Amino acid sequence: MRALDLHRAATRAVTRVLDSTIVLSFDRTGFQRHAAQFVPADLDLDLAGRVCLVTGANSGIGLETTRALARRGATVWMLCRNRERGAAALKDVRGDTSSRRVHLRVLDVSETDSIRRFVAEFPETRIDVLVHNAGVLPLERATASDDIELTFATHVRGPFLLTAMLQPKLRASDQPRVIFVSSGGMYTRRLSLDDWQWSARPYDGVHAYAQTKRMQVVLAEMMAERYAEDGIAVHSMHPGWADTAAVRESLPQFWSTMRPLLRSPEQGADTIVWLAASPAVSGSSGAFWFDRERRRTHYLPWTMEKPQTRAALWDLCEQTAFSGAPAITEGRTQQAACRQDER
Repeated sequence: MRALDLHRAATRAVTRVLDSTIVLSFDRTGFQRHAAQFVPADLDLDLAGRVCLVTGANSGIGLETTRALARRGATVWMLCRNRERGAAALKDVRGDTSSRRVHLRVLDVSETDSIRRFVAEFPETRIDVLVHNAGVLPLERATASDDIELTFATHVRGPFLLTAMLQPKLRASDQPRVIFVSSGGMYTRRLSLDDWQWSARPYDGVHAYAQTKRMQVVLAEMMAERYAEDGIAVHSMHPGWADTAAVRESLPQFWSTMRPLLRSPEQGADTIVWLAASPAVSGSSGAFWFDRERRRTHYLPWTMEKPQTRAALWDLCEQTAFSGAPAITEGRTQQAACRQDER
């Protein structure tokens, strides 16, 4: 027993050192090292009767999340922006899992009308798991139909509105869980609403992506507090560096350089599935996870945000989700107030 304890202590020490390098943590070798500590029984589950929704489910991590939940018997709704690609993914999952509990709905989470239409037509009376996975990384500035910048509309405004509108069906579950799929890139950014529309500076898609992924982590923490009375657990996580079509298309140089070390989409999806299904996280909410462990949300002191900036983010989400285009002006007013608070 003494030798085993020493071995475990040494393994933890090595893990701490390698994790600090990021490259040897976010990559495939990091997953393999972390997975050696996983408890297999955590996902040895029968999810029959559980209703799960996954946005951006037609490819990459979203597709593998869908596949893993379907294999365990869950009813899974694949929420996809493109009907044709969604139908092809649905056929793939049904063929692979032999499950007929997998369904497709067209949903563009960047568009409030699409969200409202989906919620009005959705037939389930209860939702057990809602996974916010849909993501974009445009190379040039783009907007939703109401002129809201696209990464914000997809990663922040859309999940905020979808969660709020599905809240009654989440409350109907005995263990409702909401999961934000963030990114390790958020570690490089402080929460800021300074020119959140990217209207006054040259557009930087990678910066915009990381900034909205930071917003997701903060939003998950605030939702966890506000939804606690309803028993709705809210988590955020990051999947590490996975080899997906989105990475190949949006970050071709990174993909080409790092390809031998990138995780598989299935490895990237592991913690999402674990958060969605495992009893190991019952009773917890508001944490940020990576490879089935709670992780810090800040490593750099200058990335710490102030309470008034967090409050301003919530207000901006409410305004852009429920008030339409006029909220842009209101958001800029709050943005200016936020800058005054941070000086």
